[in-house]
Amino acid sequence: MLFITSTRVGDAILSTGLLSKVISDNSNIKITIACGPAAAPLFRCVPGLERIIVLDKMLFSLHWLRLWVLCIGTYWDIVIDLRNAPVTYLLLRGNRHGVPRSTGLERRVERLARVLDPEFVAEPILWTDENEESLAHKLIPSGEPVIAVGPTANWRAKTWRSENFSELIRRLSGPHGILPGSRIAIFGRDDERPAVFNVISDIPEERRIDLVGNLNLLQAYACLKRCSLYVGNDSGLMHLAAASGIPTLALFGPTPDLLYAPWGDYTSVVRTKAGMEEIFPEKFDHRASDSLMDSLSVEMAEKGANDLWLRFKESKE
Repeated sequence: MLFITSTRVGDAILSTGLLSKVISDNSNIKITIACGPAAAPLFRCVPGLERIIVLDKMLFSLHWLRLWVLCIGTYWDIVIDLRNAPVTYLLLRGNRHGVPRSTGLERRVERLARVLDPEFVAEPILWTDENEESLAHKLIPSGEPVIAVGPTANWRAKTWRSENFSELIRRLSGPHGILPGSRIAIFGRDDERPAVFNVISDIPEERRIDLVGNLNLLQAYACLKRCSLYVGNDSGLMHLAAASGIPTLALFGPTPDLLYAPWGDYTSVVRTKAGMEEIFPEKFDHRASDSLMDSLSVEMAEKGANDLWLRFKESKE
């Protein structure tokens, strides 16, 4: 099978449920995955993986010509093309499946599921090996509960302010919080450290697990599986947390949660009081914009976390 998925980490994670369904329905299938460089590490441990083709964007869309050159010598029993690239029609192949046209405000994960089966939505899932799991046990040892926090995003406008994260952490882990005395694990890329320095500094050292810049995607996924609760901005990390199966609270503002909310039984969204049409300035540049999340209060986020945690606990009784 040739499986062509997204450049963006979040969308690539959402496509893993579809990939998992194909693997479960086709024993001993050999898989080649084509995706962007940021998403490629997600697929290193996929069962039956033969190759990952990294699609670096090239001028004049020559990356698609490169894909054709790399794939034309193989007969593909199944081609799943989540980018709807015309070049996949020119491969030697059996069945080809592309993403159907959107029916409106449809969750991205549901739209991807319709590639094969409109009646079945496979939950996103990632695969790890013993190295990732062993590292996660060292970084997130058993004992007190751990609240995972994702205070970053790929653009500033959808990033809740650091002081809000710090206050929410104090409330959730304080003596009257839902997880009193819990440790706090902070996730993010190394280049995001300056943006979250204050959040990290506000956590008492004895309860702080600083993972910013220290993990690849699969290592982060393995660590998230050992946490009790996740709170974070709309980001790829949010989808990673939801796929890990832990209760995941997503904070939304200038992006549509109706499309990109995390998927799973124990996920929830809290969004700004102001709607998207009110948030965006007349001239918006995501590279220069300040946060557009200020109408999301700490009280709103705390209530969202409390409600999600209560729902999760009740389901386990």
